Amino acid sequence: MSRGEHHRIHAHDRLQRNRLRVAQEAARLMSEHGIRDFHHAKLKAAEHLGILDGQALPRNLEIEQALREHQRLFLADSQPKLLLQRREAALEAMRFLSQFEPRLVGAVLEGTADAHSAVCLHVFSDDPDAVELYLRELGVPVESQVRRLRYGQGEQPEYPVLLFAADELPFDLTVLPRDAIRQAPLDRADDRPMRRAGLAQVEMLLAEDQSVDGSEQRRTAALR
Repeated sequence: MSRGEHHRIHAHDRLQRNRLRVAQEAARLMSEHGIRDFHHAKLKAAEHLGILDGQALPRNLEIEQALREHQRLFLADSQPKLLLQRREAALEAMRFLSQFEPRLVGAVLEGTADAHSAVCLHVFSDDPDAVELYLRELGVPVESQVRRLRYGQGEQPEYPVLLFAADELPFDLTVLPRDAIRQAPLDRADDRPMRRAGLAQVEMLLAEDQSVDGSEQRRTAALR
């Protein structure tokens, strides 16, 4: 092996190690400090580690994988319970908002939700004020914001976002027009169409969660 080839291999290995270190640190920051934005987490992680090479910044999907591993290693007792709690709350909210054809999205659907995670839903109405009016008429205090979602060909339209709390859990509703139910925006982790789950799918997901939780409880009881 020539000296140049050896140098290239060594540089590549160092780059891969740094990408892994940044991904793991970004996952830790997201888990412990509630950072939700992948880009912000990776920049903060790189700064904290003193890694200045832009090529050492991992892809969002690498960070998501590191987050799952972090939760498996360090939050195995608490994170599944927090996830189950949020999925149960999501199901209740989706029934409550059924006229707006809600879809569950984000960390609660993907299984990475933790103590910092809101229950994120897409709701659909051609009147952008209808969902907020419905919530306010029922006495739900709502905070309004806007959010850009990414679609193909650089499209980044802006949509209303409604924030509120129920049973001490945060909810985040993005209000989309009815025809947007046919085309999901791009996921922030892998730039593919975002996964969305309707009411029936969430019911099935929750049934699986509860089955696993019940099995785990029986296993724990048997070991006592």
